[in-house]
Amino acid sequence: MTTLLGISGSLRAGSLNTALLRAATALAPEGVAFDVATLHGIPLYDGDAEAASGIPGAVQALKARWRAADGIVLATPEYNNGIPGVFKNAIDWLSRPSSDIADTFGGKPVAVVGASPGGFGTVLAQDAWWPVLRTLRTAPWFGGRLMVSRAGGAFDADGRLVDDKLRGQLGEFIAGFAAFAQAD
Repeated sequence: MTTLLGISGSLRAGSLNTALLRAATALAPEGVAFDVATLHGIPLYDGDAEAASGIPGAVQALKARWRAADGIVLATPEYNNGIPGVFKNAIDWLSRPSSDIADTFGGKPVAVVGASPGGFGTVLAQDAWWPVLRTLRTAPWFGGRLMVSRAGGAFDADGRLVDDKLRGQLGEFIAGFAAFAQAD
């Protein structure tokens, strides 16, 4: 069984990126378990707080899920043409202590997707992730790209995926990434 962990970079209850990951759970191919995580409970990174209290429990829990997964799918919103601060903050916490970077990130297969109400999808946010993921020495998957523009129309009021074309694209994306993660 291949395990993929999708992490939503949005905290909103009605997040399009969280909805995209929930849809991926139903579209994962046979033999692939797809789990979804959010960033709720992760505080702003503060080196003084880390020195005084250690790694917060919410960070430890997400790190354990990250490490246990065979591959990671980052579902990134795009805020002001870049990575959302809350999402980058979580990755910064996961890289602590720095002695854990190799075990947490080194060679980990990672893919990036994103959904946006705008017309350009999340192209700039996705591009902004690659230097971060390269620095952490992950194994990025470039075999597919999924940028969902005008995503509000792809989901119903309850966050269910209703766009059949996107359903097919998402299913192909998850299957392709799962194969990459299995081969790694």
